[in-house]
Amino acid sequence: MKTPKRIEPLVEDGLVDEVLRPLMSGKEAAVYVVRCGGELRCAKVYKEADKRSFRQAAEYREGRRVRGSRQARAMARGSKFGRKEQEQAWQNAEVAALFRLAAAGVRVPRPYDFLDGVLLMELVDDGEGDVAPRLNDVELHPDDARAFHADMIREIVKMLCAGLVHGDLSEFNVLLGPDGPVIIDLPQAVEAAANNHAFSLLERDVRNMAEYFGQFAPELKYTRYAKEMWALYQAGRLTPHSVLTGEFAEPEDAADIDAVMREIKAALAEESRRQAMRQAAEDGGDAEPTPPWLR
Repeated sequence: MKTPKRIEPLVEDGLVDEVLRPLMSGKEAAVYVVRCGGELRCAKVYKEADKRSFRQAAEYREGRRVRGSRQARAMARGSKFGRKEQEQAWQNAEVAALFRLAAAGVRVPRPYDFLDGVLLMELVDDGEGDVAPRLNDVELHPDDARAFHADMIREIVKMLCAGLVHGDLSEFNVLLGPDGPVIIDLPQAVEAAANNHAFSLLERDVRNMAEYFGQFAPELKYTRYAKEMWALYQAGRLTPHSVLTGEFAEPEDAADIDAVMREIKAALAEESRRQAMRQAAEDGGDAEPTPPWLR
């Protein structure tokens, strides 16, 4: 196929030999299968801010570093320069998170290079040459659901030990590779120690995994891993090898009604988002039946 203009610099620099086909066009980027020497990889081409619909919520941006005071002031004012800087910071966040998590042993696509808004990374397959399916696209035996849920809890723990929370984890951005689940889509990853929303985002990530796998193994819906791992993290005792029980005893204090209401609202909003995504999938919005790398 004809090389997309945004990928041309990678071809000129010898990073990509050939663009084979589009894989997916999502809200924030388009992904292509490319050939690099004897390997197939993915080129994720980020869309410009005015051409995509993903909102960079303030809760995700909190605690992120910017290059300098000038950039910070421009981003705060929302000027054209500030929006450009904010967009660059958003893209850089995913690239930095991928390199950081890969180095920590978290199951994420291996990143190779980032040039002019194009991220070159590993193509995760299913072990038989096809693109790995999303969790949302598979039916699981209860025993497999329990095993994959345990895998995901371990990966979330490893992410937290590396100082990051995914922030938008669901069955739509986890691929099922030959060695187990692979976590994708990380532009909204937050710093656990620097973001006041980190725990609520972690709790939502963990709840989403429990709700999804709980369709096949209902007891998983009642686990409480988020509070357990966060308590260990705050105490400085969480490690990638920490043995968790999925249980957590609340302090014997008065109930926090506001916190309960926030959790209920978050759960309702999440269910509404999932229904919207399922409806979009049923309407045939994807170019291919193969599972996308993006939402």
